[in-house]
Amino acid sequence: MQGKNMLVVSAHAADFVWRAGGTIAAYIRGGADVHVIVLSFGVRGESNDLWKQEGQSAENVERIRTEEASEAARILGLENVEYWDFEDYPMNITRERMDRLTVRIREIRPDIVITHDRRDAFNPDHEKVSQLVSQSCVMANSAGVMLNGLQATRQMSIFGFEPHQTEISDFKPGTIIDITETFEVKRQAMECFKAQKHLIEYYSMRARMRGNHAARISGNKEYRYAECFANFFPTVGRKFV
Repeated sequence: MQGKNMLVVSAHAADFVWRAGGTIAAYIRGGADVHVIVLSFGVRGESNDLWKQEGQSAENVERIRTEEASEAARILGLENVEYWDFEDYPMNITRERMDRLTVRIREIRPDIVITHDRRDAFNPDHEKVSQLVSQSCVMANSAGVMLNGLQATRQMSIFGFEPHQTEISDFKPGTIIDITETFEVKRQAMECFKAQKHLIEYYSMRARMRGNHAARISGNKEYRYAECFANFFPTVGRKFV
C-alpha cells in the first residue's frame, strides 16, 4: 500500500463509509495517499430520518450531513476529502461535470479508483456515478483529451462498491479486502451518520459475512471482517495469485 494513490468517488455523503470505510482506513494506515470526492450530501434522497423532524429545511439537512461526513472522514484518517455539492435524486451528469472529474483524476493520478458498481436496483444516482467515473477515467487516459494542460494518466484499476441490495442488483464479487484490523474504526465512522442509523448494523453484519467468505476462500482464519468489491477489469499478471 505504501506509495499508492487511491481515489474514491462517492455519490452521497455516507456511501464511502458504508461500502469502503474499512478499506480506506487500511490503505491510509498502510501509507497510501487516499482522496475522496463526495458528489452530493444526499439531502433529498438519503436523509429520510432528518426530514421527519418538524420544521426541517434543506439547508439544515445539508449542514448536518456535512458535519457527519467530515467527522467520519476524520475518524478514518482521511485528510483529502472534497464535497462537490451536486443535487441528488436525481443527480444530473453533464459534460462540464465529467470534465471536472477528468481534471481531478489527472491531478490525483490514482493507481486505484473505487466507486459505485454499474448496477444498483434502487438507487439510480449510484448507477449514474458509476458511469460518470468510468467515462472520466477513459477520458483521463486519452492523450487527445486536452484539459488544463494536464498529461494523460495511465490505466488505473477500478473497483465497484458492493450495493445495498446485492443479489437484486446482480452484484458479482470480484475482490474481497480484509478489514479485520480496521473494522472498529469503520464502526465508529458509521456511528456518525444519525440520518441513516438503520444502516449501521446492516453494514456491520455485511462485514462479518464477507469476513467469513474471506476466511473460507483464503484459508486464513484470522480474517473476521471484510469488504467486497466488483472488478471492472480482469486481473492481469504472469501467474495466478
